[in-house]
Amino acid sequence: MVTLKSADNALKTLYLGVVAEQLNTSVNPLLARIEQTSSDVWGKEIRKLAPFGLNGGIGAGSEEGELPTAAGNNYAQFVLTLKNLYGTIEISDKAVRASADSSGAFVNLLEAEMAGLLRASRFNFGRMLYGDGSGTLCKVTAVSGNELTVDSVNCVMEGMMVDVIGNSGKTPVVTARRITDVDRAGSKVTLSGAALTGSVTADDFLTVQGSYGKELTGLGAIFGETETLYGLERAANKWLTPYKKTASELDDVTIQRAIDALEEIAGSTADFIVCSSGVKRAYQDYLITNRTNIDVMNLQGGYKAISYNGIPIVSDRFVPKGTMYILNTSDFHLHQLCDWRWLEGDDGRIIKQVPNKPVYTATLVKYADLICDRPIGQAMIDGITEA
Repeated sequence: MVTLKSADNALKTLYLGVVAEQLNTSVNPLLARIEQTSSDVWGKEIRKLAPFGLNGGIGAGSEEGELPTAAGNNYAQFVLTLKNLYGTIEISDKAVRASADSSGAFVNLLEAEMAGLLRASRFNFGRMLYGDGSGTLCKVTAVSGNELTVDSVNCVMEGMMVDVIGNSGKTPVVTARRITDVDRAGSKVTLSGAALTGSVTADDFLTVQGSYGKELTGLGAIFGETETLYGLERAANKWLTPYKKTASELDDVTIQRAIDALEEIAGSTADFIVCSSGVKRAYQDYLITNRTNIDVMNLQGGYKAISYNGIPIVSDRFVPKGTMYILNTSDFHLHQLCDWRWLEGDDGRIIKQVPNKPVYTATLVKYADLICDRPIGQAMIDGITEA
């Protein structure tokens, strides 16, 4: 007979390893290339020494002259607070009792819940990689009842639980509303509950419930316009500013110019290119017009990509429209306190009853954040006309 104890053991021994592997390698091609490490984690923080510039103790001299003055490496300390990443599954008591006499039915129940958790986790963690840490999903442009017209629906999906953050005070004006409908053609989102007119106004923005300012420090932070990055002032540390170029038309020369700039300025070798789907189509149109073939390559995790001089070019729905990132992925590390783990109670159980409800939950947790060791060694081309 299937019991909650046997389900608890199954989640610990059978599902955890598989789920952790999929979340670490199958979220998207970029995450599959980023090294995950527990180094430089001190308590609740990541503190990492990042070298920049050159060692100054080099010089030429005479046969009997003085040796060059020592001037060691330059270091700056990056400081980030570990972000708390959670994923929760939920099973009703009724469903547990209905499948108690059939191990096959209970396995199907668990697998369906885990598959749903994986889909949601891939979506949200993939989105975070390209975000700026604020957790912004989209901005509101108009309000009508429960329907919000927004600037983009790329980062929203039916079923998500969201908050609406007021643009003026940067505090929640609506919390824990579920997205019941997404009108992708009209760029509109419908939320559950009472009408939003009066409480939500234009320029407010949506975030995942409780997540405002608590998400991974993704590419949006590296290429953004914030005054600080990793606790350092950009104005006093110019090497924190990556290469940026605006180009309406995308061609090989534009890409090569960015790659050359990374090599000449930072000694960085680009090994990964990611862009929006429209930019990828625009580049494919360029290749079809100017070449006889398009090179395709296989990537880690089972992904396929077109190639620029041996560098993979992949598209991702979360890359801003008209944008291409050219990266040296060896400069990126996901620093973590530990890999994915189930949240356990004092009794060692991971499946717990929700207070005052006939429902059981189990929660995956990971404490981590993303750091790029050399922001100056990364590039972005934006303003590209999409196909």
